[in-house]
Formats: sequence, structure tokens, C-alpha cells
Amino acid sequence: MKVLLAEDDELTRQGLAEVLATEGYEVTQVADGQAALESFRSARPEFVCLDIMMPGQSGFDVCRAIRAADADIPIIFISAKSEEIDKVVGFELGADDFIVKPFGVREVVARIRAVTRRCYASHAAEAPRSFEMAGLRVVPTELRAYRGETGIELSLRDVRILELFHRRAGEVLDRNAIFNHCWGEDYFPNSRTLDQHISQLRKRIERDPKSPRIIRTVHGAGYRFEG
Repeated sequence: MKVLLAEDDELTRQGLAEVLATEGYEVTQVADGQAALESFRSARPEFVCLDIMMPGQSGFDVCRAIRAADADIPIIFISAKSEEIDKVVGFELGADDFIVKPFGVREVVARIRAVTRRCYASHAAEAPRSFEMAGLRVVPTELRAYRGETGIELSLRDVRILELFHRRAGEVLDRNAIFNHCWGEDYFPNSRTLDQHISQLRKRIERDPKSPRIIRTVHGAGYRFEG
């Protein structure tokens, strides 16, 4: 899923981009309003994160222009401007959410996932249906899995991983196959990235993470879901 991130403060922009990338989004970063509009037209993102105070055109100006071209694309304002009037203006221009700086990573992740769910909901006919994996029901449109009535929050990347293993049940998937599908072919991973992600995912989805049934390690070869 493509995200356009427009933020003039480099540290904030890089931090947000890292959070989004970790969640599994393809991020286009820009530092001013004009570049944001140009990237919106060329990259065709599926949702947009906008700072308000940017060089050239403000986030409000960019939002207004984007809304004129696309009435449905989700837009989140991320800004240090916390006055009620700023939020009112943002929502009147068609923003879906408004995050005030400084913010915590968990807050950003929760709001981004909420936007993703709305994106899926707006394309319900195209969205993948739920599927079962060893007693776990995965619902991609919700970015959640369920074991009984208990819900488990998932990132976009978690969903991609589980979809891949479900679709190729019984196969041993090596690191390259998993990285290419779930991180992208242009990603150059750290040798421990996949193992760490699988370990954290197991803690949330497996009944017994030390004896997994959904994502099993095949030593020297990769991982497998037996089906």
C-alpha cells in the first residue's frame, strides 16, 4: 500500500517513514507542499499524511487540491498546530484524522491502521476474505486475527506474511521468497530482520510460540505452514 508523507522537518519525516515502512507500507517522502502535489499526481498513493506548515503550499492547500481530484483518498494531518480551529479547518477540508505533535509511535500506528481498514472497506469487493490457519482466523480487511473471540492486532506486513504462508501451505519458503513478497524486491534486509519479525509474530498468533503450528522453522531452508 502506497503512502505519501509530506513533512518539512527531516527528523520527524524520517521517523514517520520508518514507522510506516516497519508496518509494511511503501512510503514516498517529500518536504514541501508543491512536491506533495506533484508526487500525488505521479505516485497515486492510497492515502496521504500531511504536515500543515510547509514551504510553498501549506498542508491545507495541498489537502484542498487533493480533495478536488479525489474525494475518497484518506488524508491524515500531522501537525504541531493544536488549536481547535486548525482541527476544524482540517476536517472541513476533508481530512480523515488529525494527529498533534509530539506524538507516540503507538498512536501513529493505531491511526494508520484505522486508515488502512477504511481503505480496505472502501474496496470491499476487491479485498481478500478471511482464512484459517491452525485455529487462527485471519481477517485482512480488519488487520486482525482471531483465536476464538480474542482479537489480535496485525500490521499490514503481518497480514502479507500470513497470506503468503496460507496460499503456499506445505511449501518451504526461503528468506528470499518471503522478503520479495512481504518487503519488496528492492529491500535489502539485515540478516536478522526476518527471524526477529517471525519471532514477534509467533508471540501474538501461536498458542505456544516455542512449539509453533502456523509458522514452523525448517532449519537451513526457511519456514513452512503445514496447512
